[in-house]
Amino acid sequence: MNCWFTELQTPDLKISCRVKKILHEEKTPFQHLAVYDTVQFGRMLTLDDVIQTTVKDEFVYHEMITHVALNTHPHPRRVLVIGGGDGGSIREVLKHGSVEEAVLVEIDERVIAVAREYLPEISFALDDPRVKVVIDDGIKHVGEKKGFYDVIIVDSTDPVGPAIGLFGKEFYQSVYDALTEDGLFVAQTESPFFNAELISRITRDIRDIFPIAKVFLACIPTYPGGLWCFTMGSKKHDPEKVEVEKLPDLQTRYYSPSIHKASFILPPFVQELVREEGGQGSGGGR
Repeated sequence: MNCWFTELQTPDLKISCRVKKILHEEKTPFQHLAVYDTVQFGRMLTLDDVIQTTVKDEFVYHEMITHVALNTHPHPRRVLVIGGGDGGSIREVLKHGSVEEAVLVEIDERVIAVAREYLPEISFALDDPRVKVVIDDGIKHVGEKKGFYDVIIVDSTDPVGPAIGLFGKEFYQSVYDALTEDGLFVAQTESPFFNAELISRITRDIRDIFPIAKVFLACIPTYPGGLWCFTMGSKKHDPEKVEVEKLPDLQTRYYSPSIHKASFILPPFVQELVREEGGQGSGGGR
């Protein structure tokens, strides 16, 4: 079978993967949803022809968007995941014993259903009794919860379509209001190679709202450029001051105590993107 899936990652860059079989394809009320069995990355979920996750490299993204934040907060009990209908972030959140409730808010219920069927190794934790699945708009949900969550994880798609509002300053203010007095949040914030202006703007917006704002990095092969940014806003707890020698073994494949520290060491070109006026050092914050 000589069939290829191609993602137009930028107007000038494509990535293509050879496909063994098209497992599922549909048009939901929100987006085009497909699952492919690829030669290089195994089963792959795409939305509007953009790669969301694959069984081969998903662990990098899901571990980094969750454990950096959850190991920064000293006792996270209530955790919200916005987006992330594949369930991977929920799976990692539940590795933390202090978590009593993990709420997944996903706008497109078909993403959850398809992930349950075709990506069981990623989605299985959605059946845990600590998990509450809410089919709703994440922006609306956050606006209705004041001082409720210890940690909020914005596991969104790219800033287009249904997800565009999840990258705005007004939303970050709502996130701040939805957090407890020592709460924190983390969001995926795209590629420093291809989304430089977006990352600079997001960092400024979060820094305007949160006392602590930090950017950290991970390497994710199927995302544009391979190098990916995450941004944290925290009311009290600094992720770079975590006593990493005390962190528990979470049976991870990418994240580790050493990676926790190292992920905040930014290359100079990324430092420049997130630099405060007057200079900021290697990772943001005030």
